[in-house]
Amino acid sequence: MTSAPLLYVCVRPQQGAAAAEYESFRTAMRLDEHSLGHLDLVREPLPDDVFDRYSGFVVGGSPFNVADPGSTKTDVQRRLEADLERIARRVADGSVGHDGPAALFTCYGIGVVTRMLGGEVSRAFPEDTGPVTIELTADGRSDPLFGGLASRFTALTAHKEGTATAPPGATQLAVNDACPIQAYVVGDRLYATQFHPEPTTKAFTERMAVYRDDGYFEADDYEVVAGRVLAASVTEPVRLLRAFAQRFGPA
Repeated sequence: MTSAPLLYVCVRPQQGAAAAEYESFRTAMRLDEHSLGHLDLVREPLPDDVFDRYSGFVVGGSPFNVADPGSTKTDVQRRLEADLERIARRVADGSVGHDGPAALFTCYGIGVVTRMLGGEVSRAFPEDTGPVTIELTADGRSDPLFGGLASRFTALTAHKEGTATAPPGATQLAVNDACPIQAYVVGDRLYATQFHPEPTTKAFTERMAVYRDDGYFEADDYEVVAGRVLAASVTEPVRLLRAFAQRFGPA
C-alpha cells in the first residue's frame, strides 16, 4: 500500500450511469472520496501529472467498442482510447521494475489493453446481459489478487465484443465458455477483466435501464433479464476490488 490515492477513470458518456459506477467502485473497494479520485475521461484529457498523483487506476465500462471501425469512432472516443493506452503502457512498463502504478481495466477497457498488446478484439465473442459463471485458471488460483476468490464464481456481463486468446505478454487468469478471456494480468500490476467486478445486482439493473435501447438485450425483455440478475448471488467480484485496493491503494 502507498500514501497516494487511487483514481477511478470514467469512460461512460452517460453522466448518471458514470456517477453510479463510481459509487459502485468506491463502495466495493471500501474507500472514501479522498482515497478514490474521479476523472471523467470523456470530458477531459488525461492530465500530464496523473502518474505522480495516483498509485493506481480502475477503469470503468463504456458503451464504446474497441472493435468498431475507426471511421465510425468520434474524436472523443479516439482520444479517450489513446489516453487509456497511455495508462496501460505506463503500468505495463512499471511492472517490469515492480515500482510503478497499478491498474485494473474492466469491460471496454480490456479491449483497449488487448489491442495495445497486439491481441485481437472482435465481435465474435459477445456476451448476454446477466450473470455468468467464471472459472479461474491455475495461474488465477495462484495470483495475489484472484487467488483469494472461489475457483468458480458468478459475475455480471454485458458485452458486444471480446477475444479468443490472451494477448502477447499476458497471463490468463479466468475463463468462460461464451467469451474465453475473462481476466488476465501483465507483469504484476496491470490487470484486466471482461466481466464487471463492481456493481451489485440492483446497481446492474439500474445501469441496464440506462442502456435498455442500446442493443445489449431486447428492450421488451428488460423485466425478465433484470429478474435473472436480481436472483443471482454475486459475491466474489467485489472481493477482487477490495484485494486490489488493499494491495495498491492508500494505507
